[in-house]
Amino acid sequence: MNQHQQTKLIYTAKVHTTGGREGGSSRSSDGNLDIRLSPPGGHGTGTNPEQLFAAGWSACFESAIGIAARRSKVTLPPGFAIDAEVDLSLVNGFYTLGARLNVSLPGLARDVAQALVDEAHTLCPYSRATHGNIDVRTTLAV
Repeated sequence: MNQHQQTKLIYTAKVHTTGGREGGSSRSSDGNLDIRLSPPGGHGTGTNPEQLFAAGWSACFESAIGIAARRSKVTLPPGFAIDAEVDLSLVNGFYTLGARLNVSLPGLARDVAQALVDEAHTLCPYSRATHGNIDVRTTLAV
């Protein structure tokens, strides 16, 4: 680590999972998350890891856009939303992920909205972790 870098741990999520996506369950150490798991596209009663990833990433990305907007002194519109889609694919025998973030910033000028989205990708830890690792497409609706 560079001697000038400082690390400050903000939060550690602790989740206990048993049974995997085939009818398993996950529970957080604080009990706020307590879910059943089912295979993607299956007929089970639970959610799946791809849905959880889409929810986590879109929530984080929305917050990152909020930070970018405050930095730029831009007021976000009331209809601001993100629709995240996470694909699970089989490519050459290996499972892989892909994602689309569909960002709606109604009423903002396209160049302003695009600048916020671009900055959010540099701020959001999910975007930074996936950058160059999975196919990610961001579309903008203003």
